[in-house]
Amino acid sequence: MRKNFGVKTWLYPMPVFIVAAYDNNGKPNAMNAAWGGIYTDNMIGICLSEDHKTTQNILATRAFTVSMATAEQVTACDYVGIVSGNKEPDKFHKAGFHATKSEFVNAPIIDELPMTLECELVSYDTETCFMVGKIVNVSTDEKILNESGKIDLSKLRPITYDPCNHDYLEIGIKVGNAFSDGKSLK
Repeated sequence: MRKNFGVKTWLYPMPVFIVAAYDNNGKPNAMNAAWGGIYTDNMIGICLSEDHKTTQNILATRAFTVSMATAEQVTACDYVGIVSGNKEPDKFHKAGFHATKSEFVNAPIIDELPMTLECELVSYDTETCFMVGKIVNVSTDEKILNESGKIDLSKLRPITYDPCNHDYLEIGIKVGNAFSDGKSLK
């Protein structure tokens, strides 16, 4: 038997993105965003309300970064989601974040978050709040790489958001091999 819930914004896994941008004075701000994902081969799409300070910064500078929230930084990542940069001007630093300017776009890389997509703004629809960014670089801290030089999920420790229960969950248990396990059914 199934239970119907009606229209909900429930989808699993729901990524926890930390979106960051500079304001016109070069001051970093960041926010927590869950409604987004890869849009095309080199694009990311995220729904960001126009009234967010970070959204206004992105529209002004036309650049932003998207970092994966991690289990290690769950408190800081939640903080930037529940506190508005419009009300708390020092939100970024109160979260305990430090910024390094991206080499590729005019946006901050959050030092404490080891994986970052560096993006140029492509479009923003004020009616739907849908933002598209072109990914111009992905940078990682070497501490999350495996011996082959690829990202090791167990070292990154990304989190996902459970919109039904309002929980953050760590991702990481391997259950199969992509592009391989299904071959047994051919």
